[in-house]
Amino acid sequence: MNRRFFKSKIVHDYFHDPSAIVGSFLLVIFIVGTAFAPWIAPQNPYDLEKVSLEHFLTPPIWMEEGKAPFLLGTDDQGRGIFSTILYGCRTSLIVGFGVVLIAGTFGVTMGLLAGYYGGTFDSVTMRLADIFFSFSTTLMAFLLLGLFKQRGVLIVILAICIADWVRYARTMRGSVLQVKEEAYILAAKATGAGDFRLLIRHLLPNAIPPIFVVMAVDMAVVIMLEATLSFLGVGVPLTEPSLGMMISIGKDYVYAGMWWLVVFPGAALFFLVIGINLFADWLREELNPKIERRE
Repeated sequence: MNRRFFKSKIVHDYFHDPSAIVGSFLLVIFIVGTAFAPWIAPQNPYDLEKVSLEHFLTPPIWMEEGKAPFLLGTDDQGRGIFSTILYGCRTSLIVGFGVVLIAGTFGVTMGLLAGYYGGTFDSVTMRLADIFFSFSTTLMAFLLLGLFKQRGVLIVILAICIADWVRYARTMRGSVLQVKEEAYILAAKATGAGDFRLLIRHLLPNAIPPIFVVMAVDMAVVIMLEATLSFLGVGVPLTEPSLGMMISIGKDYVYAGMWWLVVFPGAALFFLVIGINLFADWLREELNPKIERRE
């Protein structure tokens, strides 16, 4: 089976697509870096016993006043930029995976049921989706986070999910409407298969491939949204790491020559999103045979 897998078309296409390899490489670096942040980072930037104002705005190690272990310098609290980026990327990935998992599960379920049953349930679900879709996800999340008394990663995830499920529901519904008219679905109905069996065993596996593309693209969007909300001051609290918050704090020092406070967190966010988008672009081409592949 392993030999057959490595000779399959998807593996062949993957290793012949530079963007997929580069995107995967970037993703692996970020995932491994954040997973092992406590062992890789020179310090825990949110452990008050290990942070000192004595290291206030220390430049990167290769500059004149730079010093170890602050490879990329420190911020206005004496926290190492490199360490904070590792922990901030962890927050970004947790929010990204959390939203994709929760919003994706709810949206796929609603789209699956709406596409299969149709009628009143379909109409109500799609009109509800249209209402949410008519509002900006950023503005809606901003409003909801402003209403919550508590702050935290979970609250950010839930606030984004409230509007983000729509894209999954609409994509899944459209896919189900195409698949449910296929001959094998009609044959299963003719043999007396129940609704649950049709939904789980036949419709869901054959209608879900487009959702994987939506998930990959949506993760990059969610990560950028979390950074935007934290930059505006309504995302994660100050006690938790965030790339957006790092950029927000650093912007006040840019004109004073402390460029590393913005450049390095911004670069980390850029490469994280680029990695996801490159992989998502390959996945979109792979799962959609109508798209002509790049040579």
